[in-house]
Amino acid sequence: MADAPESPLRTAAELRALPRAPNGLRAVVMTMGALHEGHATLVRAARDRVGPYGQVVVTVFVNPLQFGAGEDLDRYPRTLEADLRTAREAGADAVFAPSVDEVYPGGEPQVRVSAGPMGERLEGAHRPGHFDGMLTVVAKLLHLTAPDLALYGQKDAQQLALIRRMARDLNFPVEIVGVETVREADGLALSSRNRYLSAADRAAALGLSKALFAAREAAPLGPAAARKAARGVLDAEDGRHGTHGKGEKGGTGGPDSTGHAPPSPLLLDYLALIDPADFTEVPDDHSGDAVLAVAAKVGTTRLIDNIPLEFGAER
Repeated sequence: MADAPESPLRTAAELRALPRAPNGLRAVVMTMGALHEGHATLVRAARDRVGPYGQVVVTVFVNPLQFGAGEDLDRYPRTLEADLRTAREAGADAVFAPSVDEVYPGGEPQVRVSAGPMGERLEGAHRPGHFDGMLTVVAKLLHLTAPDLALYGQKDAQQLALIRRMARDLNFPVEIVGVETVREADGLALSSRNRYLSAADRAAALGLSKALFAAREAAPLGPAAARKAARGVLDAEDGRHGTHGKGEKGGTGGPDSTGHAPPSPLLLDYLALIDPADFTEVPDDHSGDAVLAVAAKVGTTRLIDNIPLEFGAER
């Protein structure tokens, strides 16, 4: 392992000049910064995979192509100094933190990677063009970093599935590795956006992981039971927080009898039990692997989460 990064690499030329050990593997962990324990887990997993003589490169780049109209590009946290420390402590050898002009020297690219039908479902339906922008920058960063393997968190399940599909369909010479979602002690999936949650928002947000865990408990009874269990938790949270149905706010919004503001509503975008191969809904008689995915807005913050499930296995 080389000396840990004290300052980032800023240009493609600096990245190309980064020395590699003979026969040593290179792993890349791609991030948009604001690194947390979930990212650190990816870096540690990368270090374990490449060993002491391999190389781990972390990229930090807030990709404008992934943000749609009204989304939080300008609000997205930039914490590069803290990110360097986190990457270093987790075992990274280098951090590549290019400018927008370095990644897109001719301005926004006219030729982009299309996510295809899978990219139009779930997150793609709610964020048109998001996955095209994500895959375009992932393709560029894979070319620039030239890794043997690239690691991504399973929390972004649709993103991971699309990157795997792109690597397979377009013959990228890289192994795509998924790493299990990292959660806080209360079950909330780690996310850079969690910092935007108030205490009331966070209380409501826990409904997402509770619903997923309820589905996991019900999974031995089949897909219909798993869906019902998750929906039951979300409906209960909906009522407890004074909301009624998908995307509908209820209650007066004023303080309760104690003078405290009521818990924030959890406004559901979707709850979907899908086939991880193409992100289409699975039928009630499905057997094999599936992913239960959920997305909701809590306060001003949109959160996603998911859990892998298996149906039809011997019990």
